[in-house]
Amino acid sequence: MSDEGASLRVEADAGASKTYPQQAGTIRKNGYIVIKNRPCKVVEVSTSKTGKHGHAKCHFVAIDIFTAKKLEDIVPSSHNCDVPHVTRTDYQLIDISEDGFVSLLTENGGTKDDLRLPTDDSLLTQIKDGFAEGKELVVSVMSAMGEEQINALKDVGPK
Repeated sequence: MSDEGASLRVEADAGASKTYPQQAGTIRKNGYIVIKNRPCKVVEVSTSKTGKHGHAKCHFVAIDIFTAKKLEDIVPSSHNCDVPHVTRTDYQLIDISEDGFVSLLTENGGTKDDLRLPTDDSLLTQIKDGFAEGKELVVSVMSAMGEEQINALKDVGPK
């Protein structure tokens, strides 16, 4: 009756969830929300009045923080929404490889080599031009829900 070789294996991060619940009525403009399983920044919130069937509803218009696509959702204001843990980290740019990956210097002196150049054309040309001129560049990396992307650039000055 029992399978002797069977074992149950459960893997989990040490309490590091990708999202946390927050009541829809408390999410404001410039906050973050998960819509269609994508981390988004809220650009517009409108709340309808309580109707015949009870719940006031929140209408969210948000922009995906990685793809810049506009997404919308309508949620009862008393219900919980998922909110992504969003972090922003600054790294010094060391090198740009031929295949579009960047080499970044971390705070502890190591390197981070798993990020691609951004898809945004203006940011991409700013990074490439600044690097070609030999400037010391610091890039801001936004990370949420297991994804990371370069989203801003600071020119510290010449090397």
